[in-house]
Amino acid sequence: MSNPRGVHRIALLFNANKVYDRQIIAGVGAYLASTRVSWDLFMEEDFRCRLTGLADWCGDGIIADFDDPQVCAALREVNVPVVAVGGSYTDASRYPDGLPYIATDNAALVRLGYDHLIEQGLEHFGFYSLPVAPAHRWAEERERLFDGMVARDGLKSFIYHGHATSAAGWSDALEALIAWLKSLPKPVGILAATDARARQLLQACMMADIPVPDEVAIVGIDNDPLARTLSRIPLTSVQQGTEEMGRTAAHLLHRMLHGADCSDTRVVVPPEGLHVAASSLHQTRRSPYVMRAMHYIRQYGCLGIRTEQVANYVGVSRSLLEEHFRRSLKRSVHQEILRHKLEIAQELLRSGESSLADIAVRCGFTSVQYLYTVFRRELGCTPKAFQESQQAVLQD
Repeated sequence: MSNPRGVHRIALLFNANKVYDRQIIAGVGAYLASTRVSWDLFMEEDFRCRLTGLADWCGDGIIADFDDPQVCAALREVNVPVVAVGGSYTDASRYPDGLPYIATDNAALVRLGYDHLIEQGLEHFGFYSLPVAPAHRWAEERERLFDGMVARDGLKSFIYHGHATSAAGWSDALEALIAWLKSLPKPVGILAATDARARQLLQACMMADIPVPDEVAIVGIDNDPLARTLSRIPLTSVQQGTEEMGRTAAHLLHRMLHGADCSDTRVVVPPEGLHVAASSLHQTRRSPYVMRAMHYIRQYGCLGIRTEQVANYVGVSRSLLEEHFRRSLKRSVHQEILRHKLEIAQELLRSGESSLADIAVRCGFTSVQYLYTVFRRELGCTPKAFQESQQAVLQD
């Protein structure tokens, strides 16, 4: 029942502490902003989805995360229009009966990540999933799809469920993850069920001194800005079509509120694409010295390191390391450090989320002026011109 002002009361039952849920909510907001729909949205103020008292809630409609079994159970007896959102499944019996369902295309997500790892020339593949639990059905589906794709190529996949994350058990979980990584044949490409899991892989590789992506190439799912910010090595990730899912769910609910029967509607939304970064760009290099040096540069290249520090980490003389770099990469250690810093600066400029002063500091340039000097010398343009050209490409 709508309120006297003709505004519909709509509940969004999501855990907005998760990037996937936040992006779906953003899609709902985008639909409202682009239409004349007038909704009064209800969400928990601390962004967690709570179901207590839902039966007494006097609202008009609900959009809910049906990957959560508790949400499914709580909404069985609710007498208002409901649009379900969740993962896609090969087994149709996993979809809720009698409800419209908007799904992320799990098969397409996994295929994008797996094909990218194949393109890097890798022959061994692993999947870092989540512990088996009713709330992780979507992760089990991605795991099953990955295993099937690898098996169809005549290969063996290495699956690891890991531990549930908690402060008390993090040390044990990290040790177990490192043990799994060390047991894998190298080089190996690993697809993680989420960016959060991919970031754990990056941390474990750094702790165990395993070069990324030389020995372990990593791809996540979600393209989470927070995961990018917190990772020293930029993370390759599959971008789900989550905002489109939110827009589609809102459109269906709008129709249902005006009498349409959408109970048999099922929409599977493809991913937006793959955001490629350093974590997955595996290149075969014969020199173990270059592999170790590149691992160090990816972690600390923006912190002002010099060639001598890289050589000390690798455990060889500067002259020997320079010789191996010239043979393998046709450039010096210093040029590789500079190339890495420029790569990170270009990524930050593309995002448009940081000022030039911040980018200079984060990438290890001594000043904005020096950042300009290096850009002009190496790329033939200023940082501002580079940023404007990238934004023009995105608009086209």
